[in-house]
Amino acid sequence: MTTKSDNMFSIIVPVYNVEPYLRQCLESVINQDYSDYEIICINDGSTDNSPAILQKYGKACNQIKIINQENHGLSTARNIGIREASGDYILFLDSDDCLEPNALQILAAKQNNEDMICFNGRRCFEDGTTEKPDNGIEENSLTGWEYYNKYGLVTRKFHFVCTVLRIYKRSFLLENNLFFKVGILHEDNLFTPIACYYALKVKVIPDCLYVYRIREGSITQTINVKRIFDILIVANTLSDFFIPKVEIIKSQVYREIAGEYFSSFTAKSIENYGNLDKEIIKLIDWVNFKEVSVYPRHRRIYKLLKINPVLFRIYMLLETLLKK
Repeated sequence: MTTKSDNMFSIIVPVYNVEPYLRQCLESVINQDYSDYEIICINDGSTDNSPAILQKYGKACNQIKIINQENHGLSTARNIGIREASGDYILFLDSDDCLEPNALQILAAKQNNEDMICFNGRRCFEDGTTEKPDNGIEENSLTGWEYYNKYGLVTRKFHFVCTVLRIYKRSFLLENNLFFKVGILHEDNLFTPIACYYALKVKVIPDCLYVYRIREGSITQTINVKRIFDILIVANTLSDFFIPKVEIIKSQVYREIAGEYFSSFTAKSIENYGNLDKEIIKLIDWVNFKEVSVYPRHRRIYKLLKINPVLFRIYMLLETLLKK
């Protein structure tokens, strides 16, 4: 341990049945070259040995706070962490991932009262191999909405919406009531665009500070029919939020929302989940879908889906063949 600073970090770690990875996750914070932090671990009803591991580390390190609850999901666990946090900045750390050794020291040195600081990460796999990270990005003075419009739809290994690749000023989250929607998957898809809308001061640093583990059985890797319905809840909620906003450019976020609407009808979705056209049609807010379909291609897709989803899939197939 080295430096003490006024910049305290609250590391929020939701924990659910991650016994093989939890020690490495906690060690990656405890062994940081920076000492001004707290680790808030929310045990979300784990049924493996994770609670015992937490108890052991909690006794050894007084900077670890453990909260036990019945299983309510990732969003509830993160929300509890936000409310319990006392740090200047909040960092979300998934319990099967870890931080690079110098992550907190770099973030403390580079922060200047931003609402969000965004950084780079790399992915590792079950066989122990790691992936070369995306090229780093450096931006020193952006609003959140400038940041979203510049990078929100840029193709990278990590999707832009990933909340774990940013730290958030705690007061910024609380003042804007920025919490995760409970009971859905794809919670980052909903949280991030709205956080960007409210952020007045954003910095992007090129440093690779986060290690994201790709493993079978994790929430993001599991095929679950709930996914296809929850992304429609996200699309409906985002369109309800952004359509009334008249002071911002919305073409980029509308493009993302429209894509979330029609992704549910694709051949890939049918391959994963079966044909759910009837259920999906009932869930979509079609007035919103029409409103956010501002690009010519999206207007065509909207019209085809209103007639029959089969026409949309034929259109997508022809589009693919033409590109080839």
